[in-house]
This record gives sequence, structure tokens and C-alpha cells, in this order.
Amino acid sequence: MVLLLRARAFRTLPAFFTYLCWNLVSDAALLSLQSLPTATYFRIYEIEMVIDAAMTFAVLVELIWSVLRPLRGSLPQKAWAAIPFLILLAGLIVWPVAGLTIPGCISGQNCQAGQIAGPGAFYFRLQQSFAILRVIVFFAMAGFSQLIGIGWRSRELQIATGLGFYSILSLGITVFHTYQLSGTQSYHWLDIAGSTGYLGTLTYWVYAFATKEAERKEFSPQMANFLLLIGGTARASRVALTDFSVTKSRFKDH
Repeated sequence: MVLLLRARAFRTLPAFFTYLCWNLVSDAALLSLQSLPTATYFRIYEIEMVIDAAMTFAVLVELIWSVLRPLRGSLPQKAWAAIPFLILLAGLIVWPVAGLTIPGCISGQNCQAGQIAGPGAFYFRLQQSFAILRVIVFFAMAGFSQLIGIGWRSRELQIATGLGFYSILSLGITVFHTYQLSGTQSYHWLDIAGSTGYLGTLTYWVYAFATKEAERKEFSPQMANFLLLIGGTARASRVALTDFSVTKSRFKDH
């Protein structure tokens, strides 16, 4: 956190800065509340997961908008509003896929080991869906890094790399957990692997923010033209709809 404050990440990447602060506080709080009754603890965990999902959504929007920084001046004024829409659309596509990882059962009383039912299944799917979205954003940014002018020393790709690595690890661990008995040795070792991966991600981010960020390159001509074309098409469509509404209103007046 000291490095993030020194790098003034709260100015350039406020959503990511808030996300990290929230994770550190919520993890410490959940650890200290484990002695609470199971129902109470699970209710608190549900609320934490919803807030975490909202913050993850904000981080993904911020990352993509930050990547588009070199072209912001050429894009329509409200072009950023398309990013949340695209992420939500991707989430709708991912939602059924995330559901495939849930071993279902008829009711909580009839569930066998590793099965999930009721509200737990919904929150499990929510968690899995955002993990998949983080992986998709990471692979997309890494795959198109040359076209969008970023590299492994760029803040956006460094953040996406940390999110992608931990998401891939947590997805694998969660899927294995659903088919394991709680309390077994293999279950415990997977938990340790998850905690190690989380600490490894934080360590990587510490290293990333401790080193100087590479200067941002320009978009490739092909990608720049493509984005400007999309932006121009959206602007033209908006103007056409506005003109149509005005013409229709005048026609009614006459």
C-alpha cells in the first residue's frame, strides 16, 4: 500500500487502489470472524462477495479505459460507457459456463460431499463468473499487447497479469474442491496453494509498482483505425437518431 500511495495509484487507477484496500481489509475481517455462527458468517461472506464483484467490475472497466488512453481524444465523449456494456455482455455469456462447474443437488439436506445448493450456488457462480472474466481480460490484453501498444512493463498489463494468474489458480482450486471431501489432506494442500498464489500476486504487484513503468507506445495503425471506425460509427448512429427524433417531432407539430 505504501508503494501504491507513493506511486499515486489512487489518482491514475482509483478503482484498483480501492480494490486492493478492500481485499486487505475484508480478508482480515473474515479471518477474525470465523468464530461466528455458520449462518451469520455465511451472510457476511455473501455481502463481501457482492461488494468484491462490484469492485472487480470497476477494475476491469478502469483497465480497459486506461488502455485506450492514447485514443481518448479521438473517441466520442461517452465512449467509456460502451465498456461496462461489453463486460456485462461477456458476463452473460460466461454465466452458463460458470454454472457447469457447480455439482448441483435437490436441496441442502440431500447434498452429498462437495455439492452446492440454494444461495450458495448463486454466489459460487458469481465468483466463478468474475474469475473467468478476469482471465479473459488478461488473455485479451496479452494477446493484443503489440496492437494496443502495451508491454509487460505497462501498469495495465501488470495488473491484468496478477488478476489473471490468481483467477486461473482459484478457478482450478475451486473446481477441484467441489469434488473433494472437506478436511482431507489434498483439500488442505489446495488451500495452501491458493493462499500462496494470492501472496505471490501481491508480491508481483509490489515488484511491479516498485519499478519504473515503461513509456506508453502508440496504438498500431490497424488497431487505431479500427477503434476510430467503431467510435465514428457510434457517433454517426447517435446523430442520425437525434436528427430522426427532431424531424419526427417537427412532423407531428405540423
